[in-house]
This record gives sequence, C-alpha cells and structure tokens, in this order.
Amino acid sequence: MAKLRQDRAVRTREAILEAAAEVFDACGYSGTSIRLIMERAQVTQGGMYFHFKSKQAIAEAVIASQQEFVRFPDGEDGLQRLIDITFHLARELQTNTRFRASVRLAVDQEEFGKRDATPYFEWAEQFRRQLVVARQRGELRDDVDEREFAAVLMASYSGTQIFSNMSTGRQDLPQRVTALWRYLLPGVADESVIGRLRITPAEAGPHAA
Repeated sequence: MAKLRQDRAVRTREAILEAAAEVFDACGYSGTSIRLIMERAQVTQGGMYFHFKSKQAIAEAVIASQQEFVRFPDGEDGLQRLIDITFHLARELQTNTRFRASVRLAVDQEEFGKRDATPYFEWAEQFRRQLVVARQRGELRDDVDEREFAAVLMASYSGTQIFSNMSTGRQDLPQRVTALWRYLLPGVADESVIGRLRITPAEAGPHAA
C-alpha cells in the first residue's frame, strides 16, 4: 500500500511539472496561475499543495530540472560533439515544451524575485567538459582557456536563442547557431581540425567551417 501511494505521488508530481511547463511556456510566469496548472494537470488543490506550496515553488522546480529535460544523442566527446550539442539544444528548444519553459523561466526569473545563474553555470560546465576533451585531442588553439570559452559560448548562445525567439519563434535558430559557430570557431579551433568540423545540424549533412 505504501508503495502504491509513493508511486501515485510521483505520478502526480510529474503531471504537475508537465502541466506547469506547458502553461509557463505559453503564458510566462506572470500569466500563469495555480488554477491554470491544476486544470491542465487535472489534480486537486490538495494534490497540488502537497507537492508545491506556491507558483514560485513550481517555477523553481521547473528551472532546477532543466538538464533533466534534455537527453543527448550518443557521440564521441570533443569539439564536434560540443557543436552538435548546441544544435541539439536548438532542436529541443523548438520541440521540447518542458525544456523551453525552463529556459523561459530562467530568463524571466526576476519576475518572481530570483536572480540565480545556476542553470547557466551548469550548461557552461557541460560545454567545458567537451572542451577539456577537445584539448586532450589537440583540437583547440594553444591560447584558448576552456572555462572562459565555455562561459563565452553560454552567453553567446543564450543571446542567440532569445533573439531567435523574439524574431521568428526560434524557427531560424539552427541557422543562427551556424552563424554563431562560423565566427567563433576560428578563434578556438586548431587550424588542423577546422576543415573537418561540421557547423550545421547533423541531419543537414556535411558543411565545413
């Protein structure tokens, strides 16, 4: 019986987060209410407040789970995988409601009195790990600092996706990511590997920098 209650609680919490992501994505933090989330999740008030005491608590949970909403495809670590990750994230932003909502909330978190850069640092760390492997493989220029460039890439990518969202609803995000790499790559990649790197989505076929 205890196991059944636990499983039900897990399913309820998951339903709330899924519904909240859909509403936050469509309406933003200010336009979202507990009532809307409850209706979308089809949960009772008691079920809602058992898991989350406020709208802000739900928003914070969605942001905190940001990386859990994305599953990367398999691939060999290094500079090409870093590039591929940025295109994969672009696709996720176009199609993954929970990831898209978490990103929107992270950008708009001052609306609910937060200023937490943790999601940005977490993605910068993901990027840094690929750059460390790229360094070991001799793919980076000697003057590149892996941690510094990871932060630069995170900031550049964030601005790129926001601009794309405002201008086309992210329809042109892959093309903007290609342009981003066209300018960034010569500053970080060793000349011996630039010609082998593809700076378009994997499904788009080969395209040398």
